[in-house]
Amino acid sequence: MSGAPVEANVLNLPGSLNTNRCLSQWLSIHSDGTVTVRSGKVELGQGISTALAQIVAQELGVAASRIRMVSASTSAGPNEGMTAGSMSVHDSGAALRQVCIEARAIYLTVAAARLNIVAPDGAASLEVLDGTIRLMRGNRDGSSGDQGSRQSTSYWALADDTLLDCEATGHTATKTHADTQAVTQAVARLDIPDKVLGRARFIHDMALPGMLHGRVVHPPSAGATLVNVDLAAVQALPGVVATVRDGSFLGVVADDEYLAERALAKLAALAQWQEVNALPDMRDLPAFLRAQPLQTSVVAEKKPATVPADPPAVPPSATLRFKASYSRPFLAHASIAPSCAVARFDNQGGGATLAVWTHSQGVYNLRADLALVLGLLAPAITVQHVEGAGCYGHNGADDVACDAALLARAVPGRAVRVQWTREDELGCAPFGAAMAVELAASVGADGVIAEWQHQVWSTGHSMRPGRSTVPVLLAATSLAKPFERQIAINMPLANGGGAERNAVPLYDFAQWRAVSHRKLTMPIRTSSLRSLGAHCNVFAIESFLDEIASGLKLDPLELRLRHLSDARGRAVLEAAAHMAGWSSRPRHAGADAPASPASATKGMGIAFAKYKNTGAYCAVVAAIDAGHDIRVSKLWIAVDVGRVVSPDGVANQIEGGAIQTVSWVLKEAVQFDRTRILSNTWDGYPILRFSEVPAVEVKVIDRPDQKSVGAGEATHGPVAAAIANAVFDALGVRVRNMPFTHEAVASAAMAEPA
Repeated sequence: MSGAPVEANVLNLPGSLNTNRCLSQWLSIHSDGTVTVRSGKVELGQGISTALAQIVAQELGVAASRIRMVSASTSAGPNEGMTAGSMSVHDSGAALRQVCIEARAIYLTVAAARLNIVAPDGAASLEVLDGTIRLMRGNRDGSSGDQGSRQSTSYWALADDTLLDCEATGHTATKTHADTQAVTQAVARLDIPDKVLGRARFIHDMALPGMLHGRVVHPPSAGATLVNVDLAAVQALPGVVATVRDGSFLGVVADDEYLAERALAKLAALAQWQEVNALPDMRDLPAFLRAQPLQTSVVAEKKPATVPADPPAVPPSATLRFKASYSRPFLAHASIAPSCAVARFDNQGGGATLAVWTHSQGVYNLRADLALVLGLLAPAITVQHVEGAGCYGHNGADDVACDAALLARAVPGRAVRVQWTREDELGCAPFGAAMAVELAASVGADGVIAEWQHQVWSTGHSMRPGRSTVPVLLAATSLAKPFERQIAINMPLANGGGAERNAVPLYDFAQWRAVSHRKLTMPIRTSSLRSLGAHCNVFAIESFLDEIASGLKLDPLELRLRHLSDARGRAVLEAAAHMAGWSSRPRHAGADAPASPASATKGMGIAFAKYKNTGAYCAVVAAIDAGHDIRVSKLWIAVDVGRVVSPDGVANQIEGGAIQTVSWVLKEAVQFDRTRILSNTWDGYPILRFSEVPAVEVKVIDRPDQKSVGAGEATHGPVAAAIANAVFDALGVRVRNMPFTHEAVASAAMAEPA
């Protein structure tokens, strides 16, 4: 059951419960002693299933081992949109917490009647211990009737699906201490045993009866058109069941995977394409991003009440003016396993239907776009989530699902499994947008930043399925009747933003202004990649603050604390600094004393952010060794995600995000010429190796009185800036353009003023 639009006068409920109000959409209690939980948020390896199970266990008062998490599906369960933006605990966790509070209250009311408790509020005299419902001690005399053998019952004895077939009321309840032990404790991850033991769990492992295997020859470059192909020669190969051409969409279906790969190679060799030189100059992406046409908007600004409506560019009290530009390249998702999907098309009886198994981040969103591409009504399509191998945003999962559906249409009644090649994954999936950021600031004679300007240039960061009347799936633009190619947008800042995410400073500057320039041409396909614009914006802001600190000969931590009144922000900064021994480090930026020989290539840097200005607080100290190549030796990270659901889960997310950011900062960049993407192998797109992974120490600051927020994307900006600041600390060279390769550091050193 999917959620219906909520009227303005309807009670506002927590998280995704607002648009999925029926309790039975989320929860079922069974007589066998188990609880089924349906969430629209999907497991991407981030451990969300475990965290949500802990929340349910806590609020119902049952052991976590009783919880059965069901993967998201359009056939059942709530529509929670996308699993993205570190919002799963915030949205689904908040919704499930309320659902369980109300389900518990319903069952306690029924239990009070079953136990013949006639006190004014019989349910209030009951407690729950692992699903057993009984009178609390001290309340056994406050009821009437035959209490003997009827002193207790259980969820399992009372299990009735109709009890939860009602809408949430928003009412809350207070539980006893005994009911609150399932959360804020480390529990075993639900998804890990299968992965450790090599059991079939991933979509790549699926094997349906009679399943065929498909492969797709994607256009070699953006805008390429298929001119000619000899399908008959491929069709004649052993084991080939069908060849498919629809405009420039080209694929093959075979009996097994080996035969499909063999047919793919021949099909690709026979295909003739017409290509165009449409890509920008990779060596000067900031110039490309700044070129017209652009859509310019003021993200937000702050003007002091005591200054005119149009204050001067440099306040009269300022004594120093700082200005710098920063950038990042296009980034690939670079998942270890390529995207995969299974589809089955049926055209019998009451009309065409489609079933799709996918590792998409949003099953309902994908269903909407598949309906447009295939000309089906959405209810005729069932989309079921199956876990994939690593997902960091809008990768190829949705696109390969569309490929599978188009190939399955050619062989009705047979399931078709389609797996992309490594070249497909690194060359065809949407990329994280390249960005350029320019900052300017004025500092008064008192050493206080008086004015701050932030400008960001980028293509859009969001082109998710299901958000438009035009599908955004890769194959949609290649069909004989193609859909118009869409341009990525930036979501409103209230929804997290895109390029402008974290462009608004959290520091206490007297006046500031943030401006976004969205590129309105998109020769390279971009969409959501982990942390979106926050990665580059925080990298720029926190690097720039260190540049100002250096100019003022101040300790970088001191400068930050001078401009930060947010107590939780100060706490994570001070915690990270304490963990790393910041005050006693052997060398620091702005120090007049020369470095000792032992630390000539070693440095430490600090950085901080509050993700999306509404999420997790994160402060990082990085230690690096800048020999021939930069190597990050250790990261100290302090994080505040509000109320901690799973301490181990938070630490895992922080560690994983930090390591990925090290890879982005030191190694990753999409390579291309004026026609094609060139970095479509691991040789062309290197990522961090296990031998290069730094030690990571994490301190999680629990705030049980605060709402829970996500941890998955909190590190990406602060880690990037901390590394940059450590490089400056070690070498005195300010590297402003990622990645920090040997060549980039040398180029930055050459550009430094004498």
